[in-house]
Amino acid sequence: MRVPLSWLREYVDLPAGESGRDVAAKLVDAGLEVETVEQLGGGLKGPLVVGQVLTIEELEGFRKPIRFCTVDVGSANGTGEPQEIVCGARNFAVGDKVVVVLPGAVLPGDFAIASRKTYGRTSHGMICSGDELGMGDDGTHGIIVLPPEHEVGTDAIELLQLVDEVLDIDITPDRGYCMSMRGVAREAATAYGLPLRDPALLDVPAPNSYGYPVKVDDPAGCDRFTARTVTGLDPEARSPIWLTRRLQKAGMRPISLAVDITNYVMLELGQPLHAYDRASVEGTIGVRRAEQGEKFTTLDGVKRTLDAEDLVITDNSGPIGLAGVMGGANTEIADSVTDPETGAVTGTTDVVIEAAHFDSVSISRTARRLKLSSEASKRFERGVDPQAAAAAAQRTVDLLVLLAGGTAEAGVTEVIAPGAPRTIAMPADHPDRVAGMEYGRETVVRRLQEIGCDVYGQDELVVTVPSWRPDLAAPNDLAEEVIRLEGYGNLPSTLPQVPSGRGLTARQQLHRRVGRALAGAGYVEALSYPFIGEGVFDQLQLPAHDVARQVVKLVNPISDEEPALRTTLLPGLLGALRRNDSRGSHDLALFETGSVFRAAAQPGVAVRLPVDRRPTDEEIATLNAALPAQPRYAAVVLAGAREQAGWWGKGRPADWADAVQAARALAVEAGTELVVRQGQYGPWHPGRCAELVVTLGGVEQVIGHAGELHPRVVKAMGLPARTSAMEIDLDRLAAAGGEALQAPRISSFPVATQDVALIVDASVPASSVEAALRKGAGELLESLRLFDVFTGEQVGEGKKSLAYALRFRAADRTLTAEESTAARDAAVALAGERTGAVLRGA
Repeated sequence: MRVPLSWLREYVDLPAGESGRDVAAKLVDAGLEVETVEQLGGGLKGPLVVGQVLTIEELEGFRKPIRFCTVDVGSANGTGEPQEIVCGARNFAVGDKVVVVLPGAVLPGDFAIASRKTYGRTSHGMICSGDELGMGDDGTHGIIVLPPEHEVGTDAIELLQLVDEVLDIDITPDRGYCMSMRGVAREAATAYGLPLRDPALLDVPAPNSYGYPVKVDDPAGCDRFTARTVTGLDPEARSPIWLTRRLQKAGMRPISLAVDITNYVMLELGQPLHAYDRASVEGTIGVRRAEQGEKFTTLDGVKRTLDAEDLVITDNSGPIGLAGVMGGANTEIADSVTDPETGAVTGTTDVVIEAAHFDSVSISRTARRLKLSSEASKRFERGVDPQAAAAAAQRTVDLLVLLAGGTAEAGVTEVIAPGAPRTIAMPADHPDRVAGMEYGRETVVRRLQEIGCDVYGQDELVVTVPSWRPDLAAPNDLAEEVIRLEGYGNLPSTLPQVPSGRGLTARQQLHRRVGRALAGAGYVEALSYPFIGEGVFDQLQLPAHDVARQVVKLVNPISDEEPALRTTLLPGLLGALRRNDSRGSHDLALFETGSVFRAAAQPGVAVRLPVDRRPTDEEIATLNAALPAQPRYAAVVLAGAREQAGWWGKGRPADWADAVQAARALAVEAGTELVVRQGQYGPWHPGRCAELVVTLGGVEQVIGHAGELHPRVVKAMGLPARTSAMEIDLDRLAAAGGEALQAPRISSFPVATQDVALIVDASVPASSVEAALRKGAGELLESLRLFDVFTGEQVGEGKKSLAYALRFRAADRTLTAEESTAARDAAVALAGERTGAVLRGA
């Protein structure tokens, strides 16, 4: 909502020295979100005056039409002589009143005006358009042509209200009443403690039986419909400058007088209105639900297919308006047309004004389904004051009579569904208990009365909510009003007392350690939405029976393309990697930790929990049982260079080994031993995929995979070549590690190192050889590391050499050479027995 400060001052006598920023600060303290304060006419300097075009000479020989004009600017130029100006616009003629900026002036954007030679003539100034003056879109995109009654030489800065401040306020869904000058003025009056001149306080005639006939078939969708008729409008009447300028400052484009007036009243009072060409309306105006599949063409010229939930305005011919959203093209106000032969002007002369109140949910659903958001629908969605309809209709009639020379018919139609004001019972000290400070009954009552409530009672208050505040429905809503008006900044700051002996759980501690470990290894955390589309499983090459394809679908997804909860972290991470790579960041290492969602074999049904008491443990357990399993996973993706090249060396690209090493780092944080062996699964390259295995309950379990992605997956998802990834189940990793993380044992005795090179068949996994060496070396083995893999003629065809460094150490003594050699030989012997390994060179 854009609020011109000059307009706001009509309803509240703000202090003369208050700037837009001062008013914005007050409104922010009152709970409104003022995004910006725009300075209109900043840097503008005259002379900028009204001029009258005397002559126009068409200049020939140029690529575009150019005109040399003489303009009468009165005494504004100091000589009284006509001003010579070169102009390229075509929408004005001799005798028209225009806006002229003279040499020495400065236009918005620090554009200084001076006499200059152009197109073979000297131009002493400019004939201005609305864009050049920062006025906004007036629909013409040409020179401003003023009404003929303005005198030559008049100051155009004041005439066009070019200097002003505009507050741009972001209206939250619960503050719909502030989508009007009336609502913002009420907040400003309350913030400053000043009286409000309510523009809705008008003398409105009572409804009678000879107004325009209206029939409402759906009172639940339309509980109030006011109709007024104005006849004898002048088709040539144009919107005055003050009206068009207020619309422009508020962000709306002037269209025609009748439409401009309905838009103006909507901005002023917050009540959307619509004007129908009475000559196009056939019979009684009605309000009903649309027929399924019914067709209707809206004002924007689009033929729309309606749903049975949509509310429509009708006459005897069918729909003439989409209630609360947009009018129909068949009853549109006609522009004035001049007959070139007779000079007669035709256009709309009689209008029917609609001011109605529609159900906010119905309007919201219609606007979203049709993707047709309008100024009217935005207001109805947030809640419109139903009591303002009659005043808005009267205000529209008054302006049409005043500005268009019309005559208001005496008939007044008002169809109202029975209803009663909403009341809320609340203890007088309820705001005190919510805020944690004492306001007292008098303050509570005063603040509630300031927002329009009627308050009765002493210790127990009965509050009648004003019609423009549909968001006030419970005692906490009233408490919030008291607290915001008293000032959120006045609330005491207290830190919650943490019970001793409590802190992060072991699961939370592990997740933090995992994040720190991956960040320390050079990975950047990327958080993605927990939604996926089922098509991504085909891109990841998951088999049809894979458990990851069993998804939990949302009833109301944010996007129809991603209606399911994720069963893997990879799609989101790979999407982030693809986006960053496409934007020029090619060396990437990303990680994410988060929940995945596993569908149960039989979907559970959630119970509806009570709101008047704490749910029982059984009710909570039943609710939890209906939820899908949500294990926590960790995943990394890599592409590009893992180590940059520089003076220190060549660097190297990221590969499958980096993904495996990330998994090992997480196992260290969990305090468990991770077995890495060759595997094959879904998106990973079958020859460069590792299974990540832990032992749980004496049984080995695969809890993840790491390696290089399959080329077909890389192509399907648009990823960089040789992209690598790792994903692991953190919950099962933590379970394998136990509760307490074991600190490393520090020995004061020296280490004994033994290196062995073993020759095995090329098909034997290194992890199998490593497992045999560990088992055979016994308790003296401290660590084991593969430091070389060699293939070639020296080891024979179909063979490979694996070189390991074995470190031996005893906790209570220095090992002898014989002891370390015996342990090494035992390890080699068991490796030979299990894998067929032989010592290289033996």
